[in-house]
Amino acid sequence: MPVTLRGSDGVSYRFDPGALCLEFVTTGGSVVYPRYELLHEPADLGRWTAESRLGLDRVETTPEQLGRAKTLRAALWRMAADRANGRATAPADVAALNEAARLAPPVPEMDEDGRTARLAPATGDQVVSAIARDAIDLFTGPYADRMRECAGYGCHLLFVDTSRPGRRRWCSMERCGNRDKVRRHRAQSR
Repeated sequence: MPVTLRGSDGVSYRFDPGALCLEFVTTGGSVVYPRYELLHEPADLGRWTAESRLGLDRVETTPEQLGRAKTLRAALWRMAADRANGRATAPADVAALNEAARLAPPVPEMDEDGRTARLAPATGDQVVSAIARDAIDLFTGPYADRMRECAGYGCHLLFVDTSRPGRRRWCSMERCGNRDKVRRHRAQSR
């Protein structure tokens, strides 16, 4: 599910990271993208979750749960970057991921019509668990070796390359892909 991001130049663009856990990584962080931090207070996790692949519109989050979410996000950022760049994953990050996955996940409910399923109101810890379980599925599944870091100049966004040939290079063709092509064209024109 593509998300809309805004670059440092203020221009918005669509980015599909290919997995819920990598979508969560785009919410900011302390290492590479602190200026893009979206999770300032507990209610922010619920707002993000409503717009994410989870689609949960009712999430109650405590400050402690938000802290666990940010700890997981930092571990996921490092793990995905390590995988994309062929480095070994830090045991502490794997431990943080496994700890988050042990929390109870969101609970599905069936509506009265007997045909519609949705997720019940959730807690911040249930959101953290769902993200962690998605990450475990990604890191151990068929796309585990298709983790990529954008090849665009100065861009460090991470994504899963789900293209058939497996040669996706950029976070977004309309942003980094286009910039790269313009840069190469200008270099050839000189």
